[in-house]
Amino acid sequence: MNESGRAVAPLVRYHHVDLNDLVIVHDDIDLPFARLRFQHDRGSGGNNGARSVIGALGTSAFWRLKCGVGRPPGSMDPAVFVLKRFTAAERPEIEFTIAGGADVIERFVVGGGEAARQAAGEVGPIE
Repeated sequence: MNESGRAVAPLVRYHHVDLNDLVIVHDDIDLPFARLRFQHDRGSGGNNGARSVIGALGTSAFWRLKCGVGRPPGSMDPAVFVLKRFTAAERPEIEFTIAGGADVIERFVVGGGEAARQAAGEVGPIE
């Protein structure tokens, strides 16, 4: 995942994808667990995969759906934290978030970036 740009950039060029039609989905430790955020033309936020895509495309002018995983506990290495399995207690929330993320992407395809951004703002953890 950290080298995603090596796959994304050649596909974008080959298929002549307008970057306004490109969405990458990635985890974000700065978002609370199970929250979604849909953004355009932002930096990598420390995500190595997003950094790789930005570097390979030479721009950050595309959409991204960020999925919150929360901060690692204590002094746990963030790389270890984002690769660990979800706990049984976390699964209902993350399944809800995955379904919400699919809805956000569908809203993007049908209504564009602003519609998707609004949809992402409605998706959050189960209360």
